[in-house]
Amino acid sequence: MITVRKADERGRTKLAWLDSWHSFSFGDYRDRAHVSFGPLRVINEDVIAPGGGFAPHSHRDMEIVTYILSGALVHEDSLGNGSKILPGEVQRMSAGTGITHSEFNASDSEPCHLLQIWLHPHREDRKPSYEQKRLPAEAAHGVLVPVAVPETEAAKHPQAVAIGQDATIYAGKLAPGADTKLTFTPGRRCWIQLAKGKVEANAIALDEGDGAAITGENLISLKARTPSEVLVFDLP
Repeated sequence: MITVRKADERGRTKLAWLDSWHSFSFGDYRDRAHVSFGPLRVINEDVIAPGGGFAPHSHRDMEIVTYILSGALVHEDSLGNGSKILPGEVQRMSAGTGITHSEFNASDSEPCHLLQIWLHPHREDRKPSYEQKRLPAEAAHGVLVPVAVPETEAAKHPQAVAIGQDATIYAGKLAPGADTKLTFTPGRRCWIQLAKGKVEANAIALDEGDGAAITGENLISLKARTPSEVLVFDLP
C-alpha cells in the first residue's frame, strides 16, 4: 500500500530567515495523523535565507541526518566539530546523551536548501558523535546509493554515514526516463521523499516535495518524469 503525503499538505513554519515544511509534527505544528513513520520522526525541508541560521541549541537521543540540496551550511557543535556541508554531502549527528550545535547559511547572498531528518535511535544514552561524508559519484548518475546505513553495515558502505538504528537511507539524481528499482525485506516499510522533480513510484505520480509511506511492498520502482532527486528510506 502506498499513501502519498502531498507537499502542500505538510505543516509549515515561515520566519524572516527560514521557510520550513514539516512532513511530520514538529515545533508548533501538531498533526496526530502524521507524528512519525516507524523510527522516522522528522523530515523538514528547510530553506535558510542568506546569513540566517539556527543559533546554538541542544538535542538528546536522536539520530540527525542533514542532506544539502543547494547552497552550503556551516556547522559547529559542543564536540568541537566545525565544518561546511555542501551539495553532494551528508552529515550525521548522534545526539545521544546530549549535544549542542548551531547551523547557519554559509552565504550572505544565496539561500541554503536542505532536508533535515531525525530518526529515533535503537538505544538511548549513547555517546554523542558526528560524521560527514561525500556521496559517491554514482548518486548523481541515476543510481540510488546508501547515504546512511546501520552501524552494523558501516564497514560494507564506507561512503555512507553510520546511524544507530536499523534503517538505510538511499539517495540519487535521476534523469528523465530513468527507471530504477529497490527491493526490501518482507515486513519492512519504506518512505520516499521527492526532493526535486517528478517521479512515478510503482506507477503512482509524485511531485516535488511529496512523500510516500509504503507498506506491504517488497519492490519499489521509480521512474523519473523530469530531472529528479529522491531519498528512499528502508525502515523497520
